[in-house]
Amino acid sequence: MNKADIIIVGGGVMGSSTAYSLRKIGFEGAITVFEKDPIYEFSSTPRSAGGIRQLFTTAINIQLSRFSLQKYQTFAEDMAIDGEPAKIDFQQRGYLFLAKKEMVPAIERQRKLQNELGVPSQFLSPDELQAVIPELQLEDLAGGLYCAEDGYLDAYSVMQAYKKNAQKLNVDYVSKEVATFLAENDRIRGVRLVDGEEYTAPIVVNCAGAWGAILSEKIGLSLPVVPLKRQIFQFHPAVPLEKPLPLTIDPTGVYFRHEGDRVITGYAEDVKPGIDFSWKRSYFEELWPVLAHRVPNFESVKLESGWAGLYDFNTEDQNAIIGEHPSMKGYYVALGFSGHGMQQAPGVGLGLAELIYKGTYETLNLSPLRIERFAENDLVLEQAIV
Repeated sequence: MNKADIIIVGGGVMGSSTAYSLRKIGFEGAITVFEKDPIYEFSSTPRSAGGIRQLFTTAINIQLSRFSLQKYQTFAEDMAIDGEPAKIDFQQRGYLFLAKKEMVPAIERQRKLQNELGVPSQFLSPDELQAVIPELQLEDLAGGLYCAEDGYLDAYSVMQAYKKNAQKLNVDYVSKEVATFLAENDRIRGVRLVDGEEYTAPIVVNCAGAWGAILSEKIGLSLPVVPLKRQIFQFHPAVPLEKPLPLTIDPTGVYFRHEGDRVITGYAEDVKPGIDFSWKRSYFEELWPVLAHRVPNFESVKLESGWAGLYDFNTEDQNAIIGEHPSMKGYYVALGFSGHGMQQAPGVGLGLAELIYKGTYETLNLSPLRIERFAENDLVLEQAIV
């Protein structure tokens, strides 16, 4: 029988951050991470837009993202291996939510809360917006919520840095797929792999992303999380923009940002839940009129590529579900991020490690994101969903 002290299912950014953090706070037991996709071809992490923002509407999300952003600012040096920095291409070009007149009161309330929690967000007038994006069309805009500290990074490099540092600290990565969890008398006891092999551990952490709730369901523990496809497109504008773009969200929900000298874009389309990695060039044609209306440079573009990834989408309040399951001793989850995982991974990994090893949150209190909130009707209602 294979044994570990902690098993983590899912070796993406969340699982690897948790494994690394366990070591950094002093856990010395055996940690085994199972990752069924060792080249991360279908992992949500490298297929994300890589946005890092503090522009949320709930205190827990603001605090969590602020902590994580500060970690990303020194990430290259902090995660260096043998003197080689962890290059994550963190571009602090800002995050910008464009607003029409009717949106301004809500935007102002958000800004006030963000400022109270230390986030230097600002409400920009149309003239100030023009200074950030000179080509921006302003006729239907009253302004925008902007944070210059925010931006975007290379999500795959972040994940690999966590994984490599965890491995250097003797975390064992196994490239096999978990078929189900093993439990007995309301206590977790390990996992069974697709090949029938079993590994035992008194603690199992479900960081399986879009597949996480499917695994949890197999032991009768339902979570309000479904896999949702999100498409991203990369295009080349015929006329370059004057300045690098912040990650910008149009009032329609369409977002865009630079990727080198290209631009990537996407939108939270209405799709049925399911594991689906197909992408359609025709869908870009639905986004293009919005892009061309907002930035005239996008009227003539060449679509170069596209891809689809999966959100682990929380259907109840679109926020992370973190902590030990109240019905299963030793079973922990970090799921349901609904597109916020990359920007919250440093804080979640550390918080979960503290909860597992020390029995309580010390650095950040993540209890508002507990599993019990659904039964208690104490939801975390976040308005700024992209």
